[in-house]
Amino acid sequence: MSRINTFIPVALAMAAALIAGCQSSTTAAPDTATEPPTRCDSDAVRHLIGQIATPELLNQARDQAGASTARILRPDDIVTLEYNSQRLNINTDSAMKIERINCG
Repeated sequence: MSRINTFIPVALAMAAALIAGCQSSTTAAPDTATEPPTRCDSDAVRHLIGQIATPELLNQARDQAGASTARILRPDDIVTLEYNSQRLNINTDSAMKIERINCG
C-alpha cells in the first residue's frame, strides 16, 4: 500500500512536467519596425531618362527614389509580376538607354 501512496504523487509530478513542456511561450516579440515602409518616388529620378543604365546609376537612383530595391529591365528580360511598392524599375532599350522609370 505504501508503494501506491508513493507512486501517485510521483506520477502526478511527471505528468505536470510533461504538460508544462508542451506550453508555448507567451512572451511577445519586440516591435522592431520603427515606421511603415512608403512607396518609392520615381518622379525624383525622372531626370535619368535618356542616360545609359549602369550598376552605379542603379544604386544612385535607388537611393534618390527612396526605394529598398531596384532593377534594370531590358526589352527581352523576363520579370516577375508581383507588385512591390518599394522596388524601382528602370526600363531600358537594347543599348541600355533608360526609356522609363517606375515603381512596382
